[in-house]
Amino acid sequence: MQIDIATLFPEMCDAVLQESILGRAQKSGAISVQCWNIRDYTLNKHKRVDDVPYGGGRGMVMQADPIYRCWEAVCAERESKPHCIYLSPKGSVFTQQKAVALSQLPHLFLLCGHYEGIDQRILDTIIDEEISIGDYVLTGGELPALVLTDAVARMCEGVLPDAVCFEEESHYNGLLEYPQYTHPVEWNGRRIPDILLSGDHGKIAKWRHEMSLRNTLLKRPDLLEKAELSQKDRWLVAQMKAEQAAKDGNDSNEAQTDGETDNKQ
Repeated sequence: MQIDIATLFPEMCDAVLQESILGRAQKSGAISVQCWNIRDYTLNKHKRVDDVPYGGGRGMVMQADPIYRCWEAVCAERESKPHCIYLSPKGSVFTQQKAVALSQLPHLFLLCGHYEGIDQRILDTIIDEEISIGDYVLTGGELPALVLTDAVARMCEGVLPDAVCFEEESHYNGLLEYPQYTHPVEWNGRRIPDILLSGDHGKIAKWRHEMSLRNTLLKRPDLLEKAELSQKDRWLVAQMKAEQAAKDGNDSNEAQTDGETDNKQ
C-alpha cells in the first residue's frame, strides 16, 4: 500500500512514521508512506499557502492552488489517482471497520488542514471523503493523519507477523478485547486466572471470548447492539446482565443497611 500525506509540517509526521512497527514495515517494503510539503507547491515567493476568508471572519484559510498542485505531483509520480481523504472534524467518525476497508485500497492521499480550514473548492474537486478521529478539534490534521495511517497500515499484509495479531483485538469483530496477563504469575497479591495456566487451548479460547463479551458489556454496551452475536453469545450476555443486576441490588441493600446503622448510632 502507498500512503501519501500532504501537510505543512512533514517533519512532524516523519518523526512518528520512521519508528516502531511502521518504520520496520516501510523498510521491509510492506507499505510505503511519504510526506509532501504543501509549501513546495505554492507560486508565492514567501511560500505562503493561506489567505483571509471571503466574507470576513477570524483566522486564515488554506488556499486551493498549492494543495491542487501537490495532489497533481502525487498523481504524476504514482501514475494513478489515489483515494483522497481530508482529515476534518466535520467528517464521518473513523472506526476499525473503516480502517479495514481502507487497507484494501492500493493508494491513499491524506490531506492535513490547518488554521480555519481549507478552501471548499479543493474539497469539491479532489476529496473523496472527509474523516474525523473524534468529536473534538485539534490544531491541525497531522495527528489524525498519523492515527489513520497507523490503524490502516497494520491491517496490510506483512506489517504484523500474523492476522491473529489484530483479529482478536478490540473492535475488529465488534467486541472489546479480553484481559491480557504476563509474568509474574502473582504480583502485589494479585494472581492471574488459573485457566491461563491450564494449557487447555480450547478452554482458554472459550474464557477469552466470554471475557471479551463481559468487557464489552461493562465498558461499551452500545457495541453489543451492532455486534454479530450467536444465540449462545446472547444467552451469555443475558446471564451477565442478570449477574450485574443482582450485584447492583446487593450493593444498594448493603449501602442502605450501613446508612440505617449510622442513623441508629
